[in-house]
Amino acid sequence: MGHGNQTSVSEFLLRGVSQQPEHQNLFFGLFLCMYLVTMAGNVLIFLAIISEARLHTPMYFFLASLSFADIGLSSSIVLKMLHNLYTQHHTISYTGCLTQLYFFLSFGDMDNFLLTVMAYDRYMAICHPLHYTTVMRPQFCVLLVSVCWVITNLHALLHTLLMAKLSFCVVGEISHFFCDISPLLKISCSPTRLNELIVFFVGGPVMAVPFLCTLVSYICIVSAVLRMPSSGGGRRKAFSTCGSHLSVVCVFYGTLFSVYFSPPSIYPIKDIVASVVYTVVTPMLNPFIYSLRNQDMKVALGNLLRGKIFASETY
Repeated sequence: MGHGNQTSVSEFLLRGVSQQPEHQNLFFGLFLCMYLVTMAGNVLIFLAIISEARLHTPMYFFLASLSFADIGLSSSIVLKMLHNLYTQHHTISYTGCLTQLYFFLSFGDMDNFLLTVMAYDRYMAICHPLHYTTVMRPQFCVLLVSVCWVITNLHALLHTLLMAKLSFCVVGEISHFFCDISPLLKISCSPTRLNELIVFFVGGPVMAVPFLCTLVSYICIVSAVLRMPSSGGGRRKAFSTCGSHLSVVCVFYGTLFSVYFSPPSIYPIKDIVASVVYTVVTPMLNPFIYSLRNQDMKVALGNLLRGKIFASETY
């Protein structure tokens, strides 16, 4: 069997979330509902931010970008999963697998970087309020998001090209419900040393550095808030502006670490559940977390659903 960019399989078998045929319809209905809720929630937030002029601020610009990334992350995984559950044909082509890997890494990394950018935005707003408007200018915000997109796409492209150089065994069964780096490396017939080094020395920092930056930002925020006088209401206002983002950060990194930084479980279902939460549940919950505790977002969503924004533009 040759090495290089040759592969001995034209498609892979995805083990999926369940091997029981009687569960296929149940999981199809469940994931279809979750995907529709994810799409509806994130699209509504994206449109509300674009339509409402008072939401044209750095915080909501980053939130709109996060909603777009969540749509991409969920779509890159769930659409193929739904197709396989509906047809009960749990395969993915070689090209489709690499394409899914690229978009999963790109949008997943983008979520990670955007949460860090949003933490920096809150850090500037609370710890350096006098410099906030001069630092967080629209041009700088666009630059931050653009740099994030470049880094995440280059990272995804690097792993995808390296994966394309591997040869794979005839029995290409992936013990997962989508194409991820680790399950693909396990079924490769080629030496994977280079891929593993890139995962450690490039993929590790791509996940760890944004997390550490987010952690440092919130340590500074909490320290600044605790120094505020408790009688003026400043603490409550500061925590309320950060509460939604902090909730999303905890859910995102909690599931991320359980998938990639915990030892493999002897019960595969636990790893699958953690991956489902990270790739499917988290993008679905984000719109609810950001809208339920944010009065401006509630008003914007209400105006969007009632059509008042478009009606006011007509007149």
